[in-house]
Amino acid sequence: MDTTIFEGVGTAIVTPFDKKDNINFGRFEELIDFQISNNVDAIIVCGTTGEPSTFTPEEYRSLIIKAVDFADGRVPVIAGAGSNNTKEAINKAKLAASLGADGILLVTPYYNKTSQDGLVNHYKMICESVSDVPVILYNVPSRTGMTINLDTYEQLAKIENIVAIKEASGDLSYMAKIIARYGDRFDIYSGNDDIIVPAMSIGAKGAISVASNVIPDVIFDMCEFCLDNNFREARRLQISFLDLINALFMEVNPIPVKAAMKLRGFDCGSPRAPLCDLSFEKLAKLQKIMWNHGLMS
Repeated sequence: MDTTIFEGVGTAIVTPFDKKDNINFGRFEELIDFQISNNVDAIIVCGTTGEPSTFTPEEYRSLIIKAVDFADGRVPVIAGAGSNNTKEAINKAKLAASLGADGILLVTPYYNKTSQDGLVNHYKMICESVSDVPVILYNVPSRTGMTINLDTYEQLAKIENIVAIKEASGDLSYMAKIIARYGDRFDIYSGNDDIIVPAMSIGAKGAISVASNVIPDVIFDMCEFCLDNNFREARRLQISFLDLINALFMEVNPIPVKAAMKLRGFDCGSPRAPLCDLSFEKLAKLQKIMWNHGLMS
């Protein structure tokens, strides 16, 4: 199995909704074209940024079909299939694979969580159900309430089709320890836009990014500079756009990024309840930052 799905930037793409709160597939095509025309290396559909926890089964299926068909091999399409119900995650992973996804993204179980032994078993059962499809693990303790422990990766490394880790703890020291021990076994992607350059300087292969919805060209260039060992220019971009990156997380994702996409000229609708639109005060702050970067439509 090819152990690298992509290098560079994979966009955790938002899901656009219309005024009736249905998926706006025409706008979704526009977003995919916007990403690919700005050279992103992969599209991640039905990840946290895409609000899949609010989807019906038919919406989940339809969105993956649209992503795979419209991307049409131009970039890999990776489908989020995580769940805190192992049987549900198996079903979603098998469905995504059958629909042509190039990879699967599996977040750790949330709310009910599990022990580390339970986590290994959870991942093993899912991966065995899609043994010919590469899998990216997703560690994001701020959203799930649990962490993949460093020693646990020793067991996970025995599962052949786990090829990468989206590390979104925000702990650069922890990421360095993962890379030191398992960097020859797993590709590591930064799941935090504010530390893409530091992460790649210690061996990450790229980023799975929220900010690249809004500035795909910038995040692409940032990652390319890192891959070319031009950390001077990569650092310049990281620092220059840090105000925008931070603003995109002033509320829970994807509330700010959906507001930013509207300001960018792509009205993706409101987030689905229980999420809500960005407050007037925070929207004004975001608008000022985007204006300063010349990003207003």
